[in-house]
Amino acid sequence: MDKANQSFILPVLFIGFLVWLFATLAFRFAGQYFFITESPVILTMLYLVVVPSMAFLSLVTFKKFNLSGLEKIAAGALLVLPGMIIDTFVIQFFEPIFPNMSSDKAASFGSWLMWAYSTVLVTSLICGLRQK
Repeated sequence: MDKANQSFILPVLFIGFLVWLFATLAFRFAGQYFFITESPVILTMLYLVVVPSMAFLSLVTFKKFNLSGLEKIAAGALLVLPGMIIDTFVIQFFEPIFPNMSSDKAASFGSWLMWAYSTVLVTSLICGLRQK
């Protein structure tokens, strides 16, 4: 990745931040409808839906910036970095940030976040390492 091809770094970080912001706001105002830990069906659906959603986000980002090889891997890391850093504190202060969800939902929420971030990273690795 030479200097000329690094123009995607800040925009991809910003996209990652926006995804984190919109997702956090959605869970702040409607999280009680998603993390229903008493329902294995709803939790399973929540985990399943994130895979194509995050893979799609990754692929669209790679295409938008015309990335190839290691740039896709870097972009995947950049997409999740803002959320992973900020969610460290969000999970620590779960109750005041998400008063609509009981504190017993924090583990499911954190687990789901790790799953979502992992999906982006795995997608970027598969796409970035794939031989043409």
